Amino acid sequence: MATSSPPVTDLSEPWLVESGSAKRLSATGKRTAHNLSSSSLCKKSDRPLISKLPASILTSFISTLHEVIFGTKLSVLFLAVPAAVAARYFRLSQPWIFLMSFVGLIPLAERVSFLTEQISFYTGATVGGLLNATCGNATELIIAIFALLQNKIDVVKYSLLGSILSNLLLVLGTSLLCGGLANISTEQKFDRKQSDVNISLLLMALLCNIMPMLYKYAAAYDKNVDADVANVSKATLYLSRACSVVMLLGYSACLAFQLWTHNDIFESQEEDVLEDNQDTSKDESPVIGLWGGIIWLTGMTAVIALLSEYLVDTIEVASTSWGVPLSFISIILLPIVGNAAEHAGAIIFAFKNKLDITLGVALGSATQIAVFVVPFSVIVAWIINIDMDLDFNLLETGSLSLGIIVTAFTLHDGTSHYLKGVILLLCYIIIGTSFLITGLPFDNKNYNMSLAPQP
Repeated sequence: MATSSPPVTDLSEPWLVESGSAKRLSATGKRTAHNLSSSSLCKKSDRPLISKLPASILTSFISTLHEVIFGTKLSVLFLAVPAAVAARYFRLSQPWIFLMSFVGLIPLAERVSFLTEQISFYTGATVGGLLNATCGNATELIIAIFALLQNKIDVVKYSLLGSILSNLLLVLGTSLLCGGLANISTEQKFDRKQSDVNISLLLMALLCNIMPMLYKYAAAYDKNVDADVANVSKATLYLSRACSVVMLLGYSACLAFQLWTHNDIFESQEEDVLEDNQDTSKDESPVIGLWGGIIWLTGMTAVIALLSEYLVDTIEVASTSWGVPLSFISIILLPIVGNAAEHAGAIIFAFKNKLDITLGVALGSATQIAVFVVPFSVIVAWIINIDMDLDFNLLETGSLSLGIIVTAFTLHDGTSHYLKGVILLLCYIIIGTSFLITGLPFDNKNYNMSLAPQP
């Protein structure tokens, strides 16, 4: 009498095994632009040795380790992490510690995006979206918190401003340039609904950043306003905190808009990627388990916190040693740390003429920094009794204003070509040059004498 044999679980892919049991779950939620950008840097690799191991907890650990560490094209940069720790332990020069920490943070930031995507397979669209919104800019937020703890408010302001400008001008500009050249014979179009939402939030954040600075200048020139420096500073601080609360309310409304009420606006991103990527099946599956993802995410965050502390400790010494202004390092170089993986992903999708995803990455990141990370930093500073306001000074606020306005006009018609990318990149070069020049140690005495009128 023939008996039907039980279904055999395919263990040919042991990296899908957790705690001895096979895991293959279909995705229950939509993938955000940040997740899609991060997945563009993931790579497939053979696991001949792992496949011969028996299914066990050790197998699960080794396969997950292989997936997390070697499952990215940036895996070679992980060597900088132990190098930074060793440089700190052996008390090497601080510029070297800064450099190693800087490089080591790049793959860590990319892996955080990957791990949040893996966890979202188990938690569903809503929790996964909230997790991605929280961890999407974890590196920038952790660096900001450590800088606040050391009362380096200028580093916080410069780095957050640089992240916004980098996404709006450098990332978007490079993407539009590369996409325009790669698809020069094709008219490039994108859905304006998503970009309009982000631009509106950026303009709201800009208003909240401008008001404290305008109040300070109004108090200085208006005879009807008490111009006492202490009173003006205190009023500017209170106004900044109120504006920060308003921005966080706006960010909460944005999350509700994106995840619940109008999530159909963002659904086209996943459909475009699935059509373009022939290696992606209809049923997306996680490659690590839920608890494995949570443990690895916690570990990655702890390492990011450690390297962020190294980075903040040594940034001023590195600036002095290299002769590069602190403002230039913070505004131009530091944003590379948290956004390198997303930048690469945005450019890759622009090459494929998937501009909706590119805009979701660049504008989405800039918006998240502007309406969440910046006001959250002000609130955290308030909690730990540090007076951080939203007055980013005239040059910084002017750069932010013009960057948002140029980006808004660039995207207003829903079409793209390479010239728009060139314009955004040139604007970024001008802003970067401005911060480089203003931070250089000129001889003010000789400079003023050379400009003085001759008798």
